[in-house]
Amino acid sequence: MKKKSLLMATVLAFNPAMEVLAEEKERQDETLNISPVVVKGILPDRLESVPGSYFLVDEKALQERQPFSVQEALNNVPGINVVGENAFGLGVNIGVRGLDPRRTSRTLLMEDGMPLFLAPYADPAAHYTTPLERVQRIEVVKGSGQILYGPQTVGGMINFVTRPVPSDGQVHGTASAMMGNNDFTSLYGSIGAGDERGGLMIDALHKKGDGIRDHHDFEIQEYTAKGQLNLSDRHTLIAKAGYFREDSHVTETGLSAAEYAQNKYQAPTGHNDKFEQERKTLQLQHVFSINDAVKLTTQAYYVDTNRASFRQINNPGENNGFSRLSNCPNNGLRNNLGNADQCGGRWRPRDFQYWGIEPRLDVKHSLFGMDSNAVIGFRYHEEDSDRKQYRVNDPAGQSLSFAKSAVLPHEDIRINVEARSYYAQNTFFVGDWTFTPGVRVEDIRVKTDVLRADGAVQNNPQATLNNHQTKVLPGFGVTWGGIDNTSVFAGVHKGFAPPRPDRDLDADGPNSAVISKTKPEESTNWELGVRSTYFKGVRFEATLFHTVFDEIVVAGPTSGSFVNGGESQQTGLELAGRIDFGTLFATSHNIYIAGSYTNLFTAKFKKTNASADIFKGDRLPYAPKHLASLNLGYQHPVGFDARIGVDYVSEQQEDVSYREGRPEALDYDGTGLSGRVIGVTGKIPSYALINATVNYRPVGSHITYFASAYNLGDREYLASRVDGMVAGRQRQVFAGIRYDF
Repeated sequence: MKKKSLLMATVLAFNPAMEVLAEEKERQDETLNISPVVVKGILPDRLESVPGSYFLVDEKALQERQPFSVQEALNNVPGINVVGENAFGLGVNIGVRGLDPRRTSRTLLMEDGMPLFLAPYADPAAHYTTPLERVQRIEVVKGSGQILYGPQTVGGMINFVTRPVPSDGQVHGTASAMMGNNDFTSLYGSIGAGDERGGLMIDALHKKGDGIRDHHDFEIQEYTAKGQLNLSDRHTLIAKAGYFREDSHVTETGLSAAEYAQNKYQAPTGHNDKFEQERKTLQLQHVFSINDAVKLTTQAYYVDTNRASFRQINNPGENNGFSRLSNCPNNGLRNNLGNADQCGGRWRPRDFQYWGIEPRLDVKHSLFGMDSNAVIGFRYHEEDSDRKQYRVNDPAGQSLSFAKSAVLPHEDIRINVEARSYYAQNTFFVGDWTFTPGVRVEDIRVKTDVLRADGAVQNNPQATLNNHQTKVLPGFGVTWGGIDNTSVFAGVHKGFAPPRPDRDLDADGPNSAVISKTKPEESTNWELGVRSTYFKGVRFEATLFHTVFDEIVVAGPTSGSFVNGGESQQTGLELAGRIDFGTLFATSHNIYIAGSYTNLFTAKFKKTNASADIFKGDRLPYAPKHLASLNLGYQHPVGFDARIGVDYVSEQQEDVSYREGRPEALDYDGTGLSGRVIGVTGKIPSYALINATVNYRPVGSHITYFASAYNLGDREYLASRVDGMVAGRQRQVFAGIRYDF
């Protein structure tokens, strides 16, 4: 508390110090004629000067596609691979430029600049993303501009920008309803009002439906309040509070090869397996416009997440190629999945809290006789994680309350992280050129306490580990705009992903808790590209990227383990573009073609690591060589538009130990079975999915009618092998109505 109080006092003292810089005539305006401050996303106002690749999914694009989840919203973004193992994007898996997409742990997710993970340092897993109903646009940044944010900067970052509070003196809102197959329903409402002094907006969302596999029903609720208060022409306060709840019968356990061949959509214990999540957030911003050239923005945030999952199957493939149950009374029912209701299982309740405060100074200046924009900032961040696991040999143990009351946890791990981040960046404008050097410093202290492991109290010194590391992450970017509406850019930056203490634990026996030796991931990321709207009605971009990892982290030889895979390289080409023929030929009837293509022609390990079963030249897991999306649409002036598209993902492999012509291990994770029998090893075949959208909003009307379909051809395909074989989503169709006022 002393440390936190000192930090708050420092920040509060910083604001008055900045006030001295303002002219006396710019003091608080006492009239009502105040220009409200507009807080935007993470991208600068002058997009042509961004020193690297980025992609915007704006409100128009979201309305054209009517995406079912964040997966469909990002499918047209070059370099993005979304593994659709969940029908509704609840546990989203996003990989950037060949990085493992598992729970998006290598891609920084944010909402209005605030991290979205369970714990950004200790457990960067994406079990929540901002519902698209609240989103105004999505910003995807993959270049050297990442150094202003962190801690994950090895691949890219995605920021969901929510709708602003109304400021025109009117009441605005939205009411929408959707319904589709798989018992899907959605209700959303938003209402807000504001003027030049400020305003308030409230959102409410309720969704439910069935997932990909049997018994995978889900229900979510979210309530959000966002307010803005313009204290003067120079001071603005923005506050946002949210509550999210998820109740899903979703299992993370995949199928063995035999089970997948029998019925790829089955989930033998799906009606008992559960995933529950409750998330509470608070975000505050103070914007101080010192003068026209200097702005100080101070952001504070707090996130409290409780998630608990129950899983019954523990041994896939052991019963003549089929799964068997664990935690059954006297082990007598372990080979009969039909007796799942009579067995216990494993509860994994986990609590995460983190908070942070970040003052950031934006300055326009003319040092050295050149116009420049400088950004200087600091972030203090703390997080606490409490990870428990209960194993119960009792059918009543399917209730979390019973599990907690009946036994002590078999695992009890506490992780505390204290991180300080410092960053500075300056953009020099020199004629048609911009030069942007920058640096970020991450100073991280992690304390991990293993209180119980494998049911035993840990009382040896190795059960506690203190880890402190400091990393300096430089970056440099350059752009040239000598051609109208065209930017050529190049950049390089040092990427960093801290070691995750949640996955670096080995707690296999009494008094044997040992911290795994994985090192942080560091990369050097290069880019060269061009983006242009030079031709009327035509937008295109192309980026050549090259990323080299010093110590990439990959899944280990046993389930749930992770190892350093050594040096790796990802090199590829990204293309994206759109042609609006209506603009090109000056007609109100617009036919458009939009698409993206990624060729990841190199994604390989550069050195042999026999202990991790990695050999030089092996391709990285979940790194498809080709990603493509193509859309054809038509927009009529009466308010009608329609679109049809196809998304393609080429062949992948999940397990680094699987290689054609090489004998696979006969013993996987101590089961005595091969990974191919269990379903975790092998190729993932390529697939192409057709999607379509229709919208109709009559001219002058406030009502929009829409319908969307994804996997329109009902293609059966394999999506993942992380914990066994998991099928991708079947055909999903929904229709809805939205009223805007």
